[in-house]
Amino acid sequence: MAAIYSLYIINKSGGLIFYKDYGSAGRMDTNDSLRVASLWHSMHAISQQLSPVAGCSGIELLEADTFDLHCFQSLTGTKFFVVCEPDTQHMEGLLKAIYELYTDYVLKNPFYEMEMPIRCELFDINLTQAVQKDRVALLGR
Repeated sequence: MAAIYSLYIINKSGGLIFYKDYGSAGRMDTNDSLRVASLWHSMHAISQQLSPVAGCSGIELLEADTFDLHCFQSLTGTKFFVVCEPDTQHMEGLLKAIYELYTDYVLKNPFYEMEMPIRCELFDINLTQAVQKDRVALLGR
């Protein structure tokens, strides 16, 4: 079973700009992935406003019985979140590595328009390598 089930990237206005499914069981169709992204964006925004802690940046980890959801928000408001097996370690490092790939291969691509869906072959290739590398590292622990 894969440690990582899926990866989502949401723009600052809550639109899903990238989705990749890594699990074989429970695959979602396009509408379901759009709903999950929209729901997470809303929950993240509400948690920032309701937090009793000043300067809260929103939910970073959501733990459930069957999955964990780890989130990283960049300074520009773009959210990267991974749905993975419960108690999977070091997802923060993977999310930061994915953010670096995003800045290197998407934002520096002269043909990419901000806030639009990501369609970049180099990003896809390097993302696959990063996730495979993380899976191998997890198996070695």
